[in-house]
Amino acid sequence: MRLIYDPRAERRIAAPGEFGRVAVLYGGDSSEREISLLSGNAVLEGLRRRGVDAHPFDPRDRPLDELPLRRFARVWIALHGPGGEDGTLQGALEYLGVPYTGSGVMGSAIGMDKLRTKRLALSVGVASADFVVLRGEEDFEHALERLKLPLIVKPATQGSSVGMSKVERAADLPAAYAVAAKLETLVFAEAWIPGPEYTVSILKDQALPSIRIETPRVFYDYEAKYFRDDTRYFCPSGLSASAEAHLASLALAAFEAAGASGWGRSDFMMDAAGRPLLLEINTIPGMTSHSLVPMAARAIGVDFDELVWRVLETSFTRRPAGPARAKAPAKAKASAKRKAAAKGKAAAKRRAGSRGKA
Repeated sequence: MRLIYDPRAERRIAAPGEFGRVAVLYGGDSSEREISLLSGNAVLEGLRRRGVDAHPFDPRDRPLDELPLRRFARVWIALHGPGGEDGTLQGALEYLGVPYTGSGVMGSAIGMDKLRTKRLALSVGVASADFVVLRGEEDFEHALERLKLPLIVKPATQGSSVGMSKVERAADLPAAYAVAAKLETLVFAEAWIPGPEYTVSILKDQALPSIRIETPRVFYDYEAKYFRDDTRYFCPSGLSASAEAHLASLALAAFEAAGASGWGRSDFMMDAAGRPLLLEINTIPGMTSHSLVPMAARAIGVDFDELVWRVLETSFTRRPAGPARAKAPAKAKASAKRKAAAKGKAAAKRRAGSRGKA
């Protein structure tokens, strides 16, 4: 059963029973498994506190085709990284006919790819830092000449800053490339922008207040994002009203250009001239104690439990394409066959009678 995205189906749910049985997908086997487990457990607890019939589901341990067999009505996706937010899971859920939260197949696939996101965002006027694709050592000299030092090397489709390295000396570029290339084949170097860094959370296609991020580390890396207590967050971010509105418009434009929907984040670095430069979008942000979307939601009076409820509501924008074909119980099928056979016999008798009278 194919699902289609219909933004008109967006609605508020009044009672937890309307969601039906909900699977919280978390864990998986990507490099972000640890964070996904933290996010998923937090989401699960939040939904249960609101009375939702929510259950944990780790696709590393159980096949996805159990979802319809176990009568799950919808899925809250808390999987991070490849296999969770890159469109493959979304495609499988489409095939199974199970509605899910957040972006669809295309938006998830593009949003996971930093390079394609940058190119699409540029087409709608959202700038990003200059970059050079690294296919191997033959591209190192070009990257150094074009971007200058320092620069940063990134794998294109990893999240949570996994595999990223700042390069301050030309001699360090091969090692930085090797770190990223261990994770995937698509690697690029990007001009170093010292910041500050800002993030804009998006909920139901509306921008939440921006957050300014300050870290004593080289950049806002995996440790700083999830485990360090010396990372500082400012919400309100300190931007003027006009700058805040401009950043929000860029965040939404980048998100929409990638085909993303429902909820997520757009991340930016501010250059020396005060111009926001897109880093990436995130279609399934973290939902841990250090995470940014819950922080931005709190700034507008939405607590964590209400936030996970509203994200779950985005699953209603995915509905079957055409009438759902639920499998009829065996007794109902047998009854239908008996009725059809009886009608056939009656019709045959009428035809026989007609021939006799003629």
